[in-house]
Amino acid sequence: MRVKDVVGEYGEKLAAEHLVDDGMVILERRWRCAIGEVDIVALDGDCLVVCEVKTRRSVVAGNPVEAVTRAKLLRLRRLAGAWLEAHDGYWPEVRIDVVGVLVPRRGGPEVTHLSGVA
Repeated sequence: MRVKDVVGEYGEKLAAEHLVDDGMVILERRWRCAIGEVDIVALDGDCLVVCEVKTRRSVVAGNPVEAVTRAKLLRLRRLAGAWLEAHDGYWPEVRIDVVGVLVPRRGGPEVTHLSGVA
């Protein structure tokens, strides 16, 4: 397994723990369909949350949340729709969140959670 993949998995684990600590319930991780993958699907009360996780080992290329582009947000909206079509249930609100995880070589990880970005 590549270092990038290991770091990404670790970041997703930390993001899920962060969301649970904030009171959310994780419904799925790494949900896939024909148009892509959703890192985390969670419930925040009665709000369905589609969450993108970006993990980096440094800020040389910018903060991890800055890696989520407008195009990625549009894709996440389509993925949220696909998830809703594939699952029974009713959620009065759906939102897209981004969790950035910085895992520096020294010191502990830093988690940044942006709620309702799209």
